[in-house]
Formats: sequence, C-alpha cells, structure tokens
Amino acid sequence: MEKRRAVFIYSAELEKYPYPAESPFNTTRAGRTRQVLNSMGLLSGESISEIAQEAADRVTLKKFHKARYLHALKASNDGKFAADAMTMGIGTMDCPVFKGMYEYSALACGATLLGAKLIIEGKIDAAFNPAGGLHHAGPEKASGFCYMNDNALGCLELAGAGKKVLYLDVDVHHGDGVQDAFYDRSDVMTISFHQSGRTLFPGTGFEDDIGMGEGKGYCVNVPLPVGTYDEAYLKAYREIAEPLIGAYKPDVIVFELGADGLAGDPLANLYLTNNIYAEIINSLLGFDKPILMTGGGGYNMENTVRAWSLAWSVLSGANSGFDKNIGLGGVMLQSTDWQGGLRDRELPISKARKDAVVPVLDATIEKIKGSVFKIHGL
Repeated sequence: MEKRRAVFIYSAELEKYPYPAESPFNTTRAGRTRQVLNSMGLLSGESISEIAQEAADRVTLKKFHKARYLHALKASNDGKFAADAMTMGIGTMDCPVFKGMYEYSALACGATLLGAKLIIEGKIDAAFNPAGGLHHAGPEKASGFCYMNDNALGCLELAGAGKKVLYLDVDVHHGDGVQDAFYDRSDVMTISFHQSGRTLFPGTGFEDDIGMGEGKGYCVNVPLPVGTYDEAYLKAYREIAEPLIGAYKPDVIVFELGADGLAGDPLANLYLTNNIYAEIINSLLGFDKPILMTGGGGYNMENTVRAWSLAWSVLSGANSGFDKNIGLGGVMLQSTDWQGGLRDRELPISKARKDAVVPVLDATIEKIKGSVFKIHGL
C-alpha cells in the first residue's frame, strides 16, 4: 500500500500556557501523545513528518471571530478584564480567565490552519493537530473550555479554497460551534455523533436539527443514549455517516477526535473503547480524501493519549507493514503485536445495557434517515 503523506503538528510552546489547575482541560495531552509516538518511532519515516505551527494572527482569526470578542479576550488575557467579557462567556467556570488563554488558543488555531493550508497546496494527505478540536467557541462566545474555534476556521479556510468539506465530530459533546457556523451552507456538511443533549452539555444537537435554507440536510446530528458501546456506535456510524459521506462526495474531511466518549471519562457517560476510533478512521480513509484530524475532549489523560496515539498510527499508515524489531525506542508493550499496547481491551456488554441502548439508537437512526437521506437521494 502506498504510504500516505502525513504530518503531525505540534509545538512545545503550547506547554507554556496551562489552564488553571482546577480545570479538567489538561493541555499536556498533546505533548504526552507526541512523547508516546516519538518513543515508538511513529513521527518519522519516508512519508511521515512533524512540524511546528505558528499562532494564528488576528486578521485570520477575524474570519470567524468578531473583532470585539477578540479584543475582550486579549484584554482579559492581559489582566484588563473587559466589562462585557462575562456576557461573552469569558470568566466562567468552564472558560476562566488566565494568562496565556489567548496565546494557547491562537496556537491551536494556527496548527489546524496549517494543516488546511498544506492540504490545499496538495502537499499532504493527512494531518493531526492534537491541540485542536475547540469546537464549542462561537464568533463572540467562549464555551466549554474553548475560546477560539480552530475547527470552524479550518473548515472556512478549506471552503474558501473551493473545497467541499465534510466535518465529522465524534467528541462526546455536540459540536455546536461548528454546526452553527455552517447551518445555512451546503459547502460544509457537519455530522456530529455525541451523547444526547438531554443528558450532557451543551444541551443541543438533536435529530431534527438538520440545517436551514441552502444548508437544509447538510447538518446531521446523532444524539446517543447513555451507555452507548462500540457495536451500537459503529452500527449508527455505518448506517448514517458512511452513506451520507458517499452521497456528499467531499473533497476533504475534517475529523474532530475528542476522546471523551471512552468508558471511564469523568465528564461523560458513554462506554466506548478506542477501537471504535480506529474503525472510523479506516472507514474515512476508504473515501480516499485528505483528512485533517484534530483533538478535542478527553479528560482521562491516559485513555486519551492512548486513543490519539492509536488514531495517528492508523491515519498515518504507520500501523501497516510495521517492523516489530525496529522503531520502538525501548518501549516494552507486553504484546507480540506492537499495536496491542495502544488498543483498549474489549468491554463486556450486558443484556441490560443492550436493552437500554439499542431501541433508542434504532429510533434515532430511522428518524435521521427519514428527514435527511431523501435530501441526498438515499
């Protein structure tokens, strides 16, 4: 198999700007992921490279965010708390004011925009920005640990270059900021798989939210019941996402890989293993389009780092034809299969869990098919 040209985008400068200690959002996840991949020899090779980003400048950020909001964010960052900052979500429990919040967010956006630029120029087939995925931020709103929306900016950059963009979000929280940015557009299709807003922040993203005007049918939401597990999740993905992506025929895929859907995440209630993410990435690769992957949520550090490391190994093609005798960097994985150290064990699924999840999810699938599929000739 021909190797994909893949780039891992990361800068150690990100580590200079941690969120407050009491915040669940741990910015070291990206660096920890890089350490694991580097120790396994998965950041170099004939078609794999690593590159550092620069912070997105104000002119670029204004392609999505309002100037007034950026001013309030920068002023608050510099210790000059703006009078209207709170009305913009700045200074809340989820989005506290701290030194470096502007710089960190601009760097995260810069990385996603760099990936988009390299795809537009035809230089790469895949990119991963583990510090990205800040999908809740709005044009004038900080929300859910997100101050700037790198995903929205990346999609805008790609669409501005004439690309049809498929945005797939598997973070456990609804990708509301990105959905809202493209709700009346058809050049960016948004598909979000997330725990239902009836049981989880931000309380949005229901089946009947399908876009408006030119965007009707180009916004797809798959709210999931508490306890959703791999087999049920994959069924929903196969029946909803795959046919829609095939019908839409995008030029590029932007993929938010929040890892907070994993079993044991302290902020959510799904029951997934990281094997589901590998399955989805393999499915996306089957469409033979460039993929820009970002991080997102994930509040169990070890589980998130392992999930993102596995995801990169699949996205970059590093898990095909891997020589078990080289490149491990001294890492002992306690397995004859090098990938065994990254993949989660399968979780037992009780009859009670199946009985609670399957009927709800089946009804959701049928409702989405009834409202969206006909728009795309399915």
